[in-house]
Amino acid sequence: MRPPTTLTALLRARPAVRRVAPAFARPSSSAPHQETFESFTERYVQFFQQAQDLFEVQRGLNNCFAHDLVPAPSVIEAALRAARRVDDYATAVRVFEGVREKVENKQQYQAYLDELKGVREELGIDTREELYSP
Repeated sequence: MRPPTTLTALLRARPAVRRVAPAFARPSSSAPHQETFESFTERYVQFFQQAQDLFEVQRGLNNCFAHDLVPAPSVIEAALRAARRVDDYATAVRVFEGVREKVENKQQYQAYLDELKGVREELGIDTREELYSP
């Protein structure tokens, strides 16, 4: 075995490097942020009012319906108007399918239909039940 060179001896003598978290890392919060229903509603109404293409509308619907709540009628109205603005009738019909899946019972679904009847008539949107009834 060869005797260690001065370079090898110096490399072995270096102090161990300590890893430190970067200064730009945010400290984590102990409690998750809880969004109020009103701010949720306002955020999605604004989102749908600004959506300019089908991808944005469908992405917004996906995100909106992923939450553990039923969106307010104002959010549903904004989503319907956005779907018709991007000229996608099928997505407008599917908005009501999403509402039907999110509500707890048929009475709540009927309440949404009644509340949004004027918008449905204005935009010419039928529900799936109306489209496929014998």
